Amino acid sequence: MRVLHVFKWYYSDSKGGTEKAIQQLVASCRTAKIESTVLCIAGDGCGERSGRRPFAASSCLGDLGENIRRCAPTLRFDSILLSARMAYEFARLAREHDVIHYHFPFPQQEMMHLLLQPPCPSVVSYHSDIVRQRLLSVFYAPVLNAFLSRVDAVVASSENYLASSPVLQRFKEKVVVIPYGLDETAYSEPLPETNRRWLDRVGDDFFLFVGALRYYKGLDILLDAAAMTTRKFVIAGAGFQEKTLREKARTLRLDNVHFVGQVSEEDKVALFKLCRGVVFPSHLRSEAFGIALLEGAMFGKPLISAEIGTGTTFINRDGSTGIVVPANDPQALCDAVERLAGDRELCARYGGNARARYLELFTAERYGKSYTALYEELVQGKGRI
Repeated sequence: MRVLHVFKWYYSDSKGGTEKAIQQLVASCRTAKIESTVLCIAGDGCGERSGRRPFAASSCLGDLGENIRRCAPTLRFDSILLSARMAYEFARLAREHDVIHYHFPFPQQEMMHLLLQPPCPSVVSYHSDIVRQRLLSVFYAPVLNAFLSRVDAVVASSENYLASSPVLQRFKEKVVVIPYGLDETAYSEPLPETNRRWLDRVGDDFFLFVGALRYYKGLDILLDAAAMTTRKFVIAGAGFQEKTLREKARTLRLDNVHFVGQVSEEDKVALFKLCRGVVFPSHLRSEAFGIALLEGAMFGKPLISAEIGTGTTFINRDGSTGIVVPANDPQALCDAVERLAGDRELCARYGGNARARYLELFTAERYGKSYTALYEELVQGKGRI
């Protein structure tokens, strides 16, 4: 079976959670002999214009053997990317695949599906509601509703998000819930010198944030919380908000916050293993799940997250795997950090529970099998579930 994945970026270009979820899905489905192609827009990790010609495209094989087809961007408006070349490539590739797998939100794919009417079954992973562009979403709602009406299946990543999303509730008869999964064997053990380097740089008693530095991640709230404590924080990642966050940290004179930038996969694993706990302060529904939060659970770390009615609370169970605080509340976030920092036994219990929850619900094997079954159902039924 051949599956075409469509999204604006891929993980090798942008280290965001959605991109990581797509990469893990591609890997998880390989055992079922599913060949994957990823159609995306070329970028530098932050979605900026790459300097390529507007109608250029390139193809290469990823680390998992997937065919990655990158199309040069033609136009960018705010966080919305458009590529004229992508429409051409989509029309061609759709005829060569058995299933098209869209990853929402990405406005261009919705328009391509409606205008080009691909011949094979289609599924969309609904990663997030449109949150920030509220005015735009009002005008875009008819397109979105038409798109979701015409795809054959919609996937939500948690029951939490299905229950709290007005959009998904309108189409719940075709929604399937499939939580994300991670393959822990893909996370290589860091070299001893890598561990020593990070131990010398940040120590082993800090709270870790990993992810793209985007508006909905709540990192300004984390900095406000950091100003209330002497506990150490490490922020690993890059993105549009990095300059603003660094300036705020300097203004607040936060010598207990370390920005380490975008790190390699090996460095990321070293940081997860060294940290006291994982802090994930996302405060808006744009954070539909939280792959880095799930990575923390996989590594057996206690978790701190905010209640926003999404999959973050599906991963992190308050009082079991960690602490869930009210959204946009620096004092509550600080109190949670202090509680874990002062109780190693509690950290160990929460971390063990988080690891057990990962093994029960969020493995790559479970992830791949669920999507493979959905693909097969769509292909055999030649359409809707």
